[in-house]
Amino acid sequence: MSNIRPAQYTCEDVIRLFSEHVDVIIAVDKNTERYHTVIRRGMFKDLFESDGDYNDLLSTLMIHLNTTSERLPEGYQAFLPNFGTFTRKYSRRLKLVINEGEAAHIVQMMVYPLTDEDAYMLIMDELDPEENEQESQTYQKVETIEKTFLFSMYIDLVEDKTGSLNISEISEENVQAELKYTDWRNMIVNVIGKDDQALFMERSDPEYLKKMFAPGRTSSFDCLMQNLEGVYIWVKLIFSRIETGDLNDYKYVFMVQNIHEEATAMFTSLKKLSDMALTDSLTGVYNRGKIETSVKNAIKEWADRKDPLAMMIIDIDYFKSVNDEHGHAAGDKTLKCFAYIITECFKEEKADIGRWGGEEFVVVLYGKTLDEAVGSAEKLRAAVAEAPMTDSKKVTCSIGVTDVRENERFEDVFERMDKALYAAKSAGRNKVMAG
Repeated sequence: MSNIRPAQYTCEDVIRLFSEHVDVIIAVDKNTERYHTVIRRGMFKDLFESDGDYNDLLSTLMIHLNTTSERLPEGYQAFLPNFGTFTRKYSRRLKLVINEGEAAHIVQMMVYPLTDEDAYMLIMDELDPEENEQESQTYQKVETIEKTFLFSMYIDLVEDKTGSLNISEISEENVQAELKYTDWRNMIVNVIGKDDQALFMERSDPEYLKKMFAPGRTSSFDCLMQNLEGVYIWVKLIFSRIETGDLNDYKYVFMVQNIHEEATAMFTSLKKLSDMALTDSLTGVYNRGKIETSVKNAIKEWADRKDPLAMMIIDIDYFKSVNDEHGHAAGDKTLKCFAYIITECFKEEKADIGRWGGEEFVVVLYGKTLDEAVGSAEKLRAAVAEAPMTDSKKVTCSIGVTDVRENERFEDVFERMDKALYAAKSAGRNKVMAG
């Protein structure tokens, strides 16, 4: 055939030549959802079987991440039956991974619907390495955009349909799918974070979109959403109504933007600011405002549950002499060491620890009876007495302990605890007293 000039080719010559060089030809019966390979060469022999389920073939070829052949998380599996319905010719570049960790193979796929037979012909060819490299460079150029916008689609509420689906983690090109908007909404909610599902259903409701969006109006909200790797990330869901000139024409663009990095950074900053607002800057335990709130909340909760609840107030003995003899820097060091010892003593307990003021600290002990709290206070007193604080100098502490009783207010509990501390001081200090 090499001696035949192109102008001499017959249809039979072209078909024979085509069949000798094309990598894959697959026939699909849409009624039975089965496929049969007519031709399968090269790496495609390792990619899929000669005959099988059409949905499995689609998953292998199209519905996976750009850089892996791993199947989608369970929440996204519900969408698979809506993909792969073709009403016209369709062309797409595929990235197919045969061996994990190796570079993806770039494949050109053409789909030819056979409308009279309700069947498709899928024809595929792997591109040569040079084309593969060009595709790789192109992918790197758009990777930043793909990381930002994960998903987009067109919505027509009047027709209840979607179109122009683009899932950037699967492909830079639109995904072929026939999917009603109402069906999409009821399926996609399963990959929205549990705490955000009600908000998603409210904001994506067709009647809400019609009522709240004037033509050209765009609105968004943030939520947690599972990505195609099965990880929940922070995203911004964006709805924008298209201006068509007809007020009864409800068409929208929907996009999912990846904001995980910036959201995580923001939450980290907010957490630090929140901690600063609640924490004593010198000792690192709760400040006066936070520990007082903890005490009051614990008393209110006790009134409902009646679980054991005890509290103690701790005071460093003769702390003024530490400042007078060694200076305020030594006093600050003593307070930090003192707070550290308290924290270590109660690290295995459910406890809130805070600096009440000066050299006084308060501990709320959840699930502890008065006798148990007295035992814990004795261990703390002994630990303080044994630990060097400043220049090998040791200090002691006095502790007043009480529990919460029926029909008591914060003032009642604190007064009894404070009197117990005064009794410990009066008894010679370095004591634990219960009130």
